[in-house]
Amino acid sequence: MVSIIPSHDAETANTKLGQLINYDIAADPFQDSIRRLQSRFNLYAATSPTPFIAPGLIVTPEIRRQSEIYLPIAEIRRIFYRLYRHALQYPPILSSTPFHKALSWADLYVAIPPRFQQSSNPARLLEAFLSDRDMLTEFLFESFMPRRFYGGFGRYPGQMEFISGWLDKKKRGGVTRLHTLDAACGRGEDTCGFAGLLMKARFAPEEIEGWTLEPLEVWSAAHRSFPHDLECEAIYRRETARIFEMGYHQRIRFRCADLTQKLSPRLCQGGPFDLIFCNGLLGGPIINESEKLERVIANLSTLLAPGGILLAADCFHGGWKSKCRNDDLKELFSQVGLKISDVGEGIGGFKL
Repeated sequence: MVSIIPSHDAETANTKLGQLINYDIAADPFQDSIRRLQSRFNLYAATSPTPFIAPGLIVTPEIRRQSEIYLPIAEIRRIFYRLYRHALQYPPILSSTPFHKALSWADLYVAIPPRFQQSSNPARLLEAFLSDRDMLTEFLFESFMPRRFYGGFGRYPGQMEFISGWLDKKKRGGVTRLHTLDAACGRGEDTCGFAGLLMKARFAPEEIEGWTLEPLEVWSAAHRSFPHDLECEAIYRRETARIFEMGYHQRIRFRCADLTQKLSPRLCQGGPFDLIFCNGLLGGPIINESEKLERVIANLSTLLAPGGILLAADCFHGGWKSKCRNDDLKELFSQVGLKISDVGEGIGGFKL
């Protein structure tokens, strides 16, 4: 189980990354695949009509069909899935990768970042990943942490305003320490944003947990490092600088956890949580089936302390709202004994 406390230390970050990524991939098991892809690409280049697959190409149905004839995405997908399994020290979530829903090699190629568009020949790209450590690292982070997954800091101002008022009430009641969970924390922006609220409200640093399913997200959040997106890294470090200066980062811990499974008591070493927020997950493309929604909400409810509150908001998946409305989520909150409350954005439920 990956569990990391935020750190400035580059050596620690590199050590932890080495525990997630295997940089000693043997090239020999991939040689047959490289030769087969090279043969397919040579045939494509010799016989396929222009325009060829290239950066900036608008992929038409005809181009997609030509790509599928000579460079079938199913075969390329299997080969690159094998690369992911060899490159990562844990079972990868392959549905997160750009190969999962790609309609063709042409579609995938024009969508990947320019860094990986040195050649439209998949054999050459595979060889590059096997020989270039930095390129492999960027590819893995780009595959499992694509930029479309995230929205940056300050995504839920209404929710944060509610939490600020809730903190004021707690403080007036003599409470100065809280145990908090950011479930499905992603890169940790909301986790750090909440730490900033605690700091502003002059709360004593208490355990602030950030849980996510993807180990690379845990590493990035803890070390404020994004090898595939240096601009994002600079923003992240600027936004969290004050938290580190004041020492609040020492009470934050990012962990791997699957919210759909029964959660181990070891994940809750600080006891039940006073506040859990679960943003951008419930009712979206990842958790939308009734059974999974019920299980996740029930799991989170059991982690709440009496008087604690569960918050859920989503500014990403508007199209899913017709399939899983807020009223549906409120009903599921009620079924596990949570009292629905107005919380600014999204929904909230207090545990009585």
